[in-house]
Amino acid sequence: MKTESLMPHSVIKEIYGHELYEYMLVAHPDNMVHEKVMTEKQSFYDEYKNPVSVESSPHIIVSGFFAKEAMEDTLIRWIQRICRQQQSFTVTLNNYSGFPAHTIYLRVQNASPFQKLITDLKVLNNYISSCACPPMQFISKPHVSIAGKLSEEVYSKALIQYAHKIFHESFVVNELQLLKRKHEYDVCKPVNVFGLQPEEKPCTVYF
Repeated sequence: MKTESLMPHSVIKEIYGHELYEYMLVAHPDNMVHEKVMTEKQSFYDEYKNPVSVESSPHIIVSGFFAKEAMEDTLIRWIQRICRQQQSFTVTLNNYSGFPAHTIYLRVQNASPFQKLITDLKVLNNYISSCACPPMQFISKPHVSIAGKLSEEVYSKALIQYAHKIFHESFVVNELQLLKRKHEYDVCKPVNVFGLQPEEKPCTVYF
């Protein structure tokens, strides 16, 4: 699986050294929504010939960080503990927007479950920083990328087109996956899957 990097590898490794791996904690849509998003990504590729649109599988990045491989077991334990305190939640993808001037994406309608996750994950930053690694990066606008690394010309044209397109699909996030890669052109490898607690259903009271 390929993903877009949150931080430039060349800069990070020049400052912190080359033994670092990039890690990303991500949420994936269910199979039905995955297929619908891939159809949109293929449609973008057919029109604009942007390879990034079809190379990456649909996902939402929650956080990204660089760390030494020796830190992996400790990081997994921390993330597992945090995820055990999180409930499953519904994500709704609602229409399109863009990050100037390079990415077209599907908007996440309600970002509050991701914001709660991010708040709890920030405790990891102290450990990562204490090991002489760069600070964690968090996504301020959770989204599913349709196409990235666009030229300004393609981005401007596509944004006008996609501003008028409709997309509305929901799925439940029951788990998060930790991925890693050695460099930004490397294929991401799964490290661990973290299950979330079942979503609490409201009680129905009969009188």
